[in-house]
Amino acid sequence: MPNENKEMDLLWEVEEIAKVIGRTPRQTFHMLKTGQLPAKKVGGRWVAERGKLISFFLETAA
Repeated sequence: MPNENKEMDLLWEVEEIAKVIGRTPRQTFHMLKTGQLPAKKVGGRWVAERGKLISFFLETAA
């Protein structure tokens, strides 16, 4: 049985999300705020799951 915690690699804050998607923090913040990325705001901080972000871009590109 795989370790579910390893599968859920969370990215906290706009800067970390920006690094993964190859955008500036400003571009990323705009995408987050307008709902263009699969992420949520938790306690005033943006959080996204790395796997969902990657899948989102792979599906968009296809």
